[in-house]
Amino acid sequence: MNGALSLLRTLRASGVDTVFANPGTSEMHFVAALDDAPDVRGVLCLFEGVATGAADGFARVSGRPAATLLHLGPGLGNGFANLHNARRARTPVVNVVGDHATYHVALDPPLASDIAAVAGALEGWVGRADTPDEVAERTREALAAAYGPPGRVATLVLPADASWGDLTREPDLTPVVAGRPRPVDPVRVEEAGRALRQGRTALLLGGDATRGPSLVAAERIARATGARVIVETFPAVMDRGRGVPQPERLIYLVEFAQSQIQDLDHLILVGAEDPVGFFAYPGVPGRVTAPTTTVVTLASPGDDARGALDALVESVGAPKVSIADPGPAVTPTGALTTETFAAAIAATLPEGAVVVDESNTSGLHLYGRTVASAPHQLLTLTGGAIGFGAPAAVGAALAHRGRVVAIVADGSLLYTVQSLWTMAREGLDVTVVALSNRAYAILELERSRVGVGGPVGDASRHLLQLTDPDLDLATIARGLGVPAVRAQSADELVGALRRSYATPGPTFIEAMLPPGLS
Repeated sequence: MNGALSLLRTLRASGVDTVFANPGTSEMHFVAALDDAPDVRGVLCLFEGVATGAADGFARVSGRPAATLLHLGPGLGNGFANLHNARRARTPVVNVVGDHATYHVALDPPLASDIAAVAGALEGWVGRADTPDEVAERTREALAAAYGPPGRVATLVLPADASWGDLTREPDLTPVVAGRPRPVDPVRVEEAGRALRQGRTALLLGGDATRGPSLVAAERIARATGARVIVETFPAVMDRGRGVPQPERLIYLVEFAQSQIQDLDHLILVGAEDPVGFFAYPGVPGRVTAPTTTVVTLASPGDDARGALDALVESVGAPKVSIADPGPAVTPTGALTTETFAAAIAATLPEGAVVVDESNTSGLHLYGRTVASAPHQLLTLTGGAIGFGAPAAVGAALAHRGRVVAIVADGSLLYTVQSLWTMAREGLDVTVVALSNRAYAILELERSRVGVGGPVGDASRHLLQLTDPDLDLATIARGLGVPAVRAQSADELVGALRRSYATPGPTFIEAMLPPGLS
């Protein structure tokens, strides 16, 4: 057995059965070893950012790590943006990054780089196996680190000679299992209980606290105490739809978020962190909470958030509750706008779907509308690095038996449009809705918010609009093997969505919205 095969068998023994790959010369023995590991699925991605985003989506939905196979430092660099998103979402991901043979590195070949330095910026685990016998041991360490809790990005550097060399002893294939979350701290529960009795209070939910049982516990606490329940702006995974409590969402724009919670006496963090604005703006504080608000931590990331909420339910004597039925979602007709787009998604969404939301400015109404949708899971752009939606949908579809709906802005889609080819090749049940407003609309908004006054000039406009030439996303999708249509009205979008859900395999819908912000 060589090092590459021992790596694959170690991964599989611990439940990792999917590898999203963009390999090169240094990884060829890993690729060849897949022939001797039929229970590990290799998925080819045409860009490393697709591979890393797919691993993130797979792990968010399945709850167990996926692996990536990347080519040297440049390959890791190409995949960095979606690894950043995984880091922020605390997703368990194991990167295998091929390197030059140990004796070849000293020659400083053209593709040599400091892989560990790049990986270290992800603030996860970084290790290296310099001999075949070390590969399984380092792989187990990577798996343990990735599982956490909380989940982390773990990067194993695999020199080519450690991959092709033969082992001198049998590898340890004992399964690595996820660690238990840190137990509930009674002192924190008591402190949170006091806060709920002493003024205007809200629970801010993040991490595992955005799943169904935790949402129910938070709703019970809110009804018993008068507290508000708020969810992070970009939750990693959230249960949504009819029958599930639907808390308010922390507003993305920092000024609006500050207004949303400025009157609170206490903010109780449950799997979330004290919120801050995405960016700095002249004259605007960076923290969302007011100076007069006391922040109380009930459960930090990696803690047992659900157990902490259950303990708080007992502490405040919160009775069981029934969840109100919002009634059916209304099917829209007429012009296609950001409002009717959101209504079309809400009205047609199949039960049990996974929605990957990278709609950006065009998705303003989506969260509110999908309260009345069939029960589904929501994945969002937790780290803020665009190019997440389509790759995450690839991974989610491989981890999920039902339909995956990827809602992506046109500019974001083009970062990782290669995802469509992988969807077609693997026959994945993904509906991609590309919101085509032919502009970096978020930047049009941000230009004014950062204090740039005056009208937009020709030079500025040239960097904010996706025109001249106009994009034809449907044609691009067809060129990558995915059947595609354009929807120019709400009625056409509703029809295209329903047909896509009834058709196995991927479908691409280009939703033509009014230009810019609308």
